[in-house]
Parts: sequence; C-alpha cells; structure tokens
Amino acid sequence: MNPIPLILFAHGARDPRWAEPFEAMRAALLARDPGRRVELAYLELMSPSLVEVATRLHADGIRHAVVVPLFLATGGHLRRDLPKTVETLAADLPGFTLDVKAPLGESPEMRGAIVGWLAGM
Repeated sequence: MNPIPLILFAHGARDPRWAEPFEAMRAALLARDPGRRVELAYLELMSPSLVEVATRLHADGIRHAVVVPLFLATGGHLRRDLPKTVETLAADLPGFTLDVKAPLGESPEMRGAIVGWLAGM
C-alpha cells in the first residue's frame, strides 16, 4: 500500500530563492520515505499551484492527499483562499479529497522546536 501523498503548501514569492527551504524539506521527506509522493504547491506568485498539483494527482489515479500549509499561523489565506480552492477542487475533480492540516506553526512540536532554537540565541 502506498502512503497518502503529501502536498506542502506555501505562499510563494517573486524571488525563486524563497522556495529553497521548502524544496529542501521536500527532498528530505523523499529521502526519508522514497515510496511516498511529496509535492510542493504555492498559493501565488510561484508554480505549481494547488490546483495544478491536485489535477496532476487526480490524473495519476490518486483520490486523496494531505495538505500541510507551510505557514506559521492561520491568516486570511488559510481562512478564505485555501478553503475556496479545496471546494473548487472537490467540484472539479470527482472523487478527489484533500485533508487540510493545521499550519506548521500551530503544531506543538514545531512551536517547541522554534522556542528551543530561539532560546539558544
């Protein structure tokens, strides 16, 4: 059984170097679990978009994926834009579902890691 695909969802930026940390995270996840499909998707300014990634997964016969927003908190984009996109995808891609997780920064483990890192300064 293949693990559920993971979509790392980030904001996007004009400078392509901005994506380097996310690309490194994706590469580390793939190295850790080569059998798992891990994709990057962006809200704006960069590609691929979440719609592009979901459409590609659907075309490959995948019907479920997990979305992890690489944001520190739930702001307007995660309250409004992401749910609209997920709703549109549900209508446009029959049988395809996305399980959207809380943003990275709202994870107790991530907050603990950040606090540990900051305490060492």
